[in-house]
Amino acid sequence: MRNSLDLHDPDIGPVDVLPLVRLAGVTKRFGHVVANDCISLSIMPGRIKALLGENGAGKSTLMAMLAGRFMPDEGHIEVAGKRMAFSSSRQAIAAGIGMVYQHFMLVEDMSVAENVLLGQEGGFVLDPKAMRATVAELAARFGLAIDPAARVGDLSMGERQRVEILKLLHRKSHVLIFDEPTAVLTPGETEALFEALRNMSAQGKAIVFISHKLEEVLSVADEIAVLRKGRIEGEFLASEVSSPADLARRMVGRDVLLTVEREPVEPGPLVLSVRNLSMQGAGGALLDDVSFDLRQGEVLGVLGVGGNGQQQLVETVCGLIRPESGQLDLLGHNWDKFYEHHDWDGALAWVPEDRSGLATCRALDLTDNLLLTTREGFSRGIWLDRARARKAAQEIVLAHNVQPGRIDLQAWQLSGGNLQKFVLGREMRRHPRLLVAEQPTQGLDIAATEAVWQLLLKARQSTGVLLVTGDLTEALLLSDRILVLYRGRVMGLFPASDKAQVERIGSMMAGLS
Repeated sequence: MRNSLDLHDPDIGPVDVLPLVRLAGVTKRFGHVVANDCISLSIMPGRIKALLGENGAGKSTLMAMLAGRFMPDEGHIEVAGKRMAFSSSRQAIAAGIGMVYQHFMLVEDMSVAENVLLGQEGGFVLDPKAMRATVAELAARFGLAIDPAARVGDLSMGERQRVEILKLLHRKSHVLIFDEPTAVLTPGETEALFEALRNMSAQGKAIVFISHKLEEVLSVADEIAVLRKGRIEGEFLASEVSSPADLARRMVGRDVLLTVEREPVEPGPLVLSVRNLSMQGAGGALLDDVSFDLRQGEVLGVLGVGGNGQQQLVETVCGLIRPESGQLDLLGHNWDKFYEHHDWDGALAWVPEDRSGLATCRALDLTDNLLLTTREGFSRGIWLDRARARKAAQEIVLAHNVQPGRIDLQAWQLSGGNLQKFVLGREMRRHPRLLVAEQPTQGLDIAATEAVWQLLLKARQSTGVLLVTGDLTEALLLSDRILVLYRGRVMGLFPASDKAQVERIGSMMAGLS
């Protein structure tokens, strides 16, 4: 692996092209933890640079400094050859650096044009026609298909992402940072995004692309930089990488399978039955006549772009919302009877999407986080057997390779992947017959993802798993059957082995079937 890119390489361009951004010996510490260690990196115009690394490798911290949210403790940042010191995101944007986050910051009741021009200088406030024309011209120039007059609340997630990109382009951003940009997109929207990135790159923009999806990286990137333990492990051209497995090996430092063996399991008793489940919200139906069954020994993958009823379905199954209409039976009991009293073990377990806010308490150590859902298993009358709980927490850490292997650490001190492995280990200790796993690998690196997949398939041997995911690859690898949701409606329910239906998943996720 090369330590730096060869700027004489004909695939990169002329040697006299200066970086739009250069990080020179940048270091950032949080207490005794060195998040970034003397990192030097160049971001070139007309290039798409993918930034890869395991959870906790330092990617987010590095981009936060570039976006003005943190300042380096050592080293400096140069923009177009000029040394800069950003103390706010506003200063970074003024210098031409913009970041598109996973969670969009848009006003839903305003139009596309109004969102793009919100807070901008100019005389557009009194001339909506001129606003729409300005945004339409900008969208056409960069191949971002959007209706400037459309209400943002009526747009798909992919269209909302285009609005965020247009906001940065209107602010003359020359460097655009994308953090896991495909997590909320359908396959069709993902390809449209990649085409837009290539278009922006061709017009001289510098793109930084952060993703754990290695096939996507190889599809869109020109250059790849790998971070490991806060340092640049290597930089190379995407054309030098032979396969996703090769890229995973360069990132993790070992072979990664990138697949799992899903052995046949004989379906057991019914653990979840949903019939004609519907729920209304202010804007219409949140769930619309949803019906399905789930048996022990089966993984049912609920697939769809975020915001299409998955949250309401999960919260209803897990007892946070009472069913408005229809029927929902859990482990042979109707919803009311089940939630009047169900045992802490041998029943239902939930792995929420928000692993650091809902699944755990950030300021508690791992023993106390274990007790959040298992305390009844460590109680003797009014007394809590903390010694036994500490031993159990240590067993989970060892069995699931939760690094750095210390149960005295607080939850926030663990990377996302290690925290997720601990949460799954905790929930499986309850021996559930029904497991709800909500976006279990979102934001995880490939090694952590592989570990979580193995845990879910192991759970399937004695449990019915309701897997809620927006990742098509994950759904196809793990699921026995797939249910596709769009705007609260079931667009399809079929075996994962049905190739004809699998080919139509993208259309179903977009509501086209």
